[in-house]
Amino acid sequence: MTDFQFYFELGLWHVLDWNAYDHVLFIVVLCIMYSLATWKRLLALVTVFTVGHTISLFLSGQGLTLVDAKWIEFLIPLTIMATALANMMWVWKSSRPDNTVWLYIITLFFGVIHGFGFGRYFNQINDEQALLPLLEFALGIETAQLVVVLVMLLLGYLFYKIFPIKKQFSVLMVSSIAILASLLMLIENWPFKD
Repeated sequence: MTDFQFYFELGLWHVLDWNAYDHVLFIVVLCIMYSLATWKRLLALVTVFTVGHTISLFLSGQGLTLVDAKWIEFLIPLTIMATALANMMWVWKSSRPDNTVWLYIITLFFGVIHGFGFGRYFNQINDEQALLPLLEFALGIETAQLVVVLVMLLLGYLFYKIFPIKKQFSVLMVSSIAILASLLMLIENWPFKD
């Protein structure tokens, strides 16, 4: 196995690993507001998320992070919950801020938080703190996220063709499920124990 293949697959399975479903859940909650007609905006958001993830891995590798792992594990479900709540808010207002800068800034910030969650492990296998493995890993993450996005967009398209329900209903349902899952993760990763 080449180094490229190793780091690329590591990034791919970092997202697609069912035991670490928080990453996929975040992408699903991000996707639910979009359709095939708005795929470019969604692709931009997902790429911004990957950039944030990569920034935090780089900072971790340089020893520039002082955030305790228990707080990162607590913040990750909060990012999912915040995104789901934002979806609900946009549904109730009947508008969504697709082109606003703050949506990209928040997504970048959430990517940074998620990246810190994997930083310790990644630094153990990238002990030389080389930039190329980080970029190969990021490419794997981006590819996996694009797979999730493609599946979500195609399933959404088929779902709305088969079932005559409003998109707002599915956004509220998926966001509600994500909030419940986030609450379970928050309880599991509660930082105020002991």
